[in-house]
Amino acid sequence: MTPSEGARAGTGRELEMLDSLLALGGLVLLRDSVEWEGRSLLKALVKKSALCGEQVHILGCEVSEEEFREGFDSDINNRLVYHDFFRDPLNWSKTEEAFPGGPLGALRAMCKRTDPVPVTIALDSLSWLLLRLPCTTLCQVLHAVSHQDSCPGDSSSVGKVSVLGLLHEELHGPGPVGALSSLAQTEVTLGGTMGQASAHILCRRPRQRPTDQTQWFSILPDFSLDLQEGPSVESQPYSDPHIPPVDPTTHLTFNLHLSKKEREARDSLILPFQFSSEKQQALLRPRPGQATSHIFYEPDAYDDLDQEDPDDDLDI
Repeated sequence: MTPSEGARAGTGRELEMLDSLLALGGLVLLRDSVEWEGRSLLKALVKKSALCGEQVHILGCEVSEEEFREGFDSDINNRLVYHDFFRDPLNWSKTEEAFPGGPLGALRAMCKRTDPVPVTIALDSLSWLLLRLPCTTLCQVLHAVSHQDSCPGDSSSVGKVSVLGLLHEELHGPGPVGALSSLAQTEVTLGGTMGQASAHILCRRPRQRPTDQTQWFSILPDFSLDLQEGPSVESQPYSDPHIPPVDPTTHLTFNLHLSKKEREARDSLILPFQFSSEKQQALLRPRPGQATSHIFYEPDAYDDLDQEDPDDDLDI
């Protein structure tokens, strides 16, 4: 099967989702959890890149090469360039195949490439690297690798670079997760409900507003995606029509409802602070012959006349 034939394999919706994850290039951050693992989606993206004819480099740190290649057919496995840092992460055996600088050395070596063929680099996993390397160093290398095809002043035609990073976000604090999230052009947060997996995809395009969508899917044994419809809205709790509903106000010590007579009595009640017209006239216009009084007040030397601070005489 040729790369073009392989790229056409699968359903159109499946290819649309995979293409949306790989189209922007740069860092694609796959955030999984204990409940919803992300290595299967990582392998589905690796398969898609290999079938499209891209160079695919795997930096395997967390699982063995045999475990990662399991499930791929021989055609896919022959297209993968696997860098094994699982058996000998510190290169104690001094093998010629291993990079002297470890995973960071392998990433820095990929920064120096000049070929125009698109490249996909799968990091399995970023959590393994974060637990052993400074976060700032890792972010600098990831930025250099994922942006090498857009460096200003670089006249060489370098192919698009996609870096697939698997991150177990439950192992890290908000600082490292936020730093990697700010570097990612595409961010995929795995979740789900009722046993059905979902992927919340956030895409950041240059000079455009970020877009997000949610895809429901399952991964087949050959690491093809089976896109599904989302679960229906959560149903309301079952209620038996033969059982009358329970009134929560039944056993209260006070009444929340008023009868018709009680409402009429409440409406006819005149509150103390409400003045009728007769009461206003009686207060404002004294009756003839009614004694009037006047208050004469002469302030004392110690009287407080400051209206802005009436308590200044308390000597607090």
